[in-house]
Amino acid sequence: MAFGKIGERKEGRGPLPPVYLLLGILLQVGFHYAMPLAVIVSRPYNWSGIALIVAGVLIIVFPAASFSKADTTIIPFRESSSLVVSGLYRYTRNPMYLGMLIILVGVALLTGSLSPFVVPLLFVLVINKMIISVEERMLEREFGEEYRDYRKSVRRWI
Repeated sequence: MAFGKIGERKEGRGPLPPVYLLLGILLQVGFHYAMPLAVIVSRPYNWSGIALIVAGVLIIVFPAASFSKADTTIIPFRESSSLVVSGLYRYTRNPMYLGMLIILVGVALLTGSLSPFVVPLLFVLVINKMIISVEERMLEREFGEEYRDYRKSVRRWI
């Protein structure tokens, strides 16, 4: 990962968001087996995690289709040809990251142990700092007032 000043991320460098999701899932599995702390969701209730995982995947897929319809890139840190504000983007500026967060909560539920629930919190912190803040600066430069108006009317997460 490229850095300028200490802790300052250079725009457009580093892992893409799905990498953070996969690392998060691996961390959750590791936490569950290495230090579960306590079982907080027992069977059969932990199976509700599957519903959240499916919901999270759907929340990622539908917004991805909006990018295709708008003929713009879905890849973070690339210049966009248009600002996508339809579909789930009417309710959250980051539905795909929200979907990833829901998947992580689903995995934590599925494990049933306490320690994996730390990962969704870490995911929000990392994505806010490393991805969303950079994307927002880029979108503001690219779309100016249009993006500022959108940002005022739609929340970052939910």
